Amino acid sequence: MRTRITRGYRRAVASVAALGLIAAMAACGSSDDDEGSGSSGAVTATGTDDGSELTLWTRAPLELQAKALVDAYNKSHKNQVKLTIVPNDDYVAKVGAAAGSGDLPDLFAADIVYVPNWTKAGLFADMTERIGLLPYADQINKGHIDAGTYEDKKYVLPFVLDLSVMFWNKELYKEAGLDPEKGPTTLDEFKTQALAVQKLNKPDTYGTFFGGNCGGCNVFTWFPMVWASGEEVMDAEGTKSLLDGAAAQKVYSTWRELQDAGAVDPGSKDETGATWVAAFQEGKIGVMPYPATLLKTAAETVDVGVTGIPGVSGGQSTFVGGDGIGISKDSKLSDQAWNFLAWLTSEDAQVGVLAANDSTVARTDLADNQYSAKDPRIALINKVAGEPQSKTPYAVNFQQAFNAPGSPWVTLFRNQVYGDAGALANDNSAITGVLGQ
Repeated sequence: MRTRITRGYRRAVASVAALGLIAAMAACGSSDDDEGSGSSGAVTATGTDDGSELTLWTRAPLELQAKALVDAYNKSHKNQVKLTIVPNDDYVAKVGAAAGSGDLPDLFAADIVYVPNWTKAGLFADMTERIGLLPYADQINKGHIDAGTYEDKKYVLPFVLDLSVMFWNKELYKEAGLDPEKGPTTLDEFKTQALAVQKLNKPDTYGTFFGGNCGGCNVFTWFPMVWASGEEVMDAEGTKSLLDGAAAQKVYSTWRELQDAGAVDPGSKDETGATWVAAFQEGKIGVMPYPATLLKTAAETVDVGVTGIPGVSGGQSTFVGGDGIGISKDSKLSDQAWNFLAWLTSEDAQVGVLAANDSTVARTDLADNQYSAKDPRIALINKVAGEPQSKTPYAVNFQQAFNAPGSPWVTLFRNQVYGDAGALANDNSAITGVLGQ
């Protein structure tokens, strides 16, 4: 049975317009005051647990993790969180409408690529002082903290991390004469291993797969190849594309060579992200970049090897994606809402709930725990998340430039793999044009 992917890898066209709508509607209600009427006065590291009812919204792709976290919190606290799960494609519009009418919930999660836009629009309350009181504040995932920082104020904590890593099929590696315990450590090794699987000439089996018409898929999995090579995909302000650099060109040529060799599953060309991981789960793909959160699902049908996404000459990286979470501008229970968020970053939540359910922890000091110790693959995923080259890219116009259907990024990588590779300079400039709007 094929797993459908409707998370951050596939964005609805309506989201682009909705992001602008949020900014316009939220402006009049924006506030930097994080002391709602439910505050007890002095800000504390733990907030207030007085039996208040809190509301929390999240996207459907995070339903399993969100329910597990909320259930654990509700069982151990006087406060009670009422969770609302929203279909992924409806989430941005729902948040936009609520922001305009002043009806946002106490807490809401946001796909990390939307966070810079939503913090700038004033949808979240300032949590700078609160976060600073956490004794392990400097151990919390920096990528998510940075994405939720605007004008030196912090608005967001990690909710659920989603990382990109390299998966390979150990059985196919054995058949191809490859070491099943060693995945690729460079882009050339990735190509060589994919070609080796292709040479098996097994029916409906291919060396690799990618989302050939999915901007988010290739942000998630190709950007780390550039980062692992020591280069950047954008400037520090997120207004200029650097996707014509030497490392990026090596990424494109690697995939084009695999395509020309017939080692890329033909289904890749029209893949928009909905069934992006299905062929691997069916045992028909040798090696491909993959969402770490789906390890448990993939391992039900495939003997999976895991490593970080390699660069041109080595190194490893990951796109630290997933969702951030903050207190909304409309909450009247900010101190109680902070109680939930402070607990969310605690060892009880990070290890006792997330790690126990095979999710990546958001604190580097908890990466080694009793659950990761049982599975070296999970330990590796946690390690990669803390690598210096593992990042969460920042750009206010990220959605329009990269993830939206028909974005200039989609045009660029499709030209590089399937079309006019000589269009790189113009295609890269087109991305810059959108980023700088």
